[in-house]
Amino acid sequence: MTEHGSDIDRTEEWDALRERHLRPLGERPASSARGLHHFALLCSDVERTIAFYQDLLEFPLAELFENRDYRGSTHFFFDVGHGNYLAFFDFPGLDLGGYGELLGGLHHIAISVSEDQWSRLVAKLRAAGIEPMIVNGDSAYFAGPDGERLELLSYPLNDMYGTIVG
Repeated sequence: MTEHGSDIDRTEEWDALRERHLRPLGERPASSARGLHHFALLCSDVERTIAFYQDLLEFPLAELFENRDYRGSTHFFFDVGHGNYLAFFDFPGLDLGGYGELLGGLHHIAISVSEDQWSRLVAKLRAAGIEPMIVNGDSAYFAGPDGERLELLSYPLNDMYGTIVG
């Protein structure tokens, strides 16, 4: 039995998927998208969320205003580098219930930081009483203030464990 997931060897399936769908960079059409504008999550406490992301993780608060879709709701953004933003909403008066992971739902958000920043931020998390799960000495998984799963990864943006994505 394997440590994770199924012990079925899926190598042939993955090879076939790559053969059918993955094109070399020079043969791939350009994306219709310009990039990830922002990734939006829900929060239960705006002040606590700002303290966590800006003060602990050092992602500057970039903007805060009323959500256009729900009166009285705060929409705010943190700069996570490279022109990308992590956004949050609160929904006062709306019972959102507990978080439940489902297929198609959020698993985690991986944020690239330099190796020096990674070590420093992991130490800050620990000093704040948050013990991240460290994988291979370059990934730190931990929960945000509302249980959202986060990963600090010391790989460059297009590098996935030594495989260049792009």
